[in-house]
Amino acid sequence: MIKLSNVSKVFTLHNQGGTVLEVMRCANLFVPAGECVALTGVSGAGKSTLMRIIYGNYVAAAGEVLVGDTDVTQAEPREILQLRRETLGYVSQFLRVVPRVPTLEVVAEPLLSLGVDEQKAKARAAELLGRLNIPEALWGLSPTTFSGGEQQRVNIARGFAHNFPALLLDEPTASLDATNREVVLTLIEEAKARGTAIVGIFHDEAARERVCDREIDVTGFSPQVAA
Repeated sequence: MIKLSNVSKVFTLHNQGGTVLEVMRCANLFVPAGECVALTGVSGAGKSTLMRIIYGNYVAAAGEVLVGDTDVTQAEPREILQLRRETLGYVSQFLRVVPRVPTLEVVAEPLLSLGVDEQKAKARAAELLGRLNIPEALWGLSPTTFSGGEQQRVNIARGFAHNFPALLLDEPTASLDATNREVVLTLIEEAKARGTAIVGIFHDEAARERVCDREIDVTGFSPQVAA
């Protein structure tokens, strides 16, 4: 479902005389349906960079990045948007939404964008918000007014609203209390059971051991190591 072949990445530092910095070389990864793979490695090793390459935020310098039948490295912007709408979800650590949009609509939006009936989309959103212990009294308010932990749970609800075939998770249990951490791990297990291919960053070792089938140390994709 997610396949990277000989992927490399460079950054051009325009504020430093156009210096070209190679940060990744010969990255190879395959995640089939129903499997969860954890990216590991020290801070700065390239975990977030690899996730952003898969999502299409960063353009690979070389190689192939397949999500389903779409090569992210060659896709047009409209194809990337379609991929994100239908196939590839991304739960980041930070909630970015339009101010003043009610929380229930924020969570339902991925389904509404696919043409799902509004009542069904909002029912799914309500189910997830309830499971993640966001009080119903807050559903009509913008999540931009919420605490950091509440925003994180709204972000998770939004990311799991649609049953994406592929999913990227960036520290999904960070800063969560034990009750909500358990809910998130259960959501991940349910997604795997549906056949979702998942790539994630999990600094929570116990969570990683519970839901991840394999670990990939991205240090091996460092130019110094791959050379």
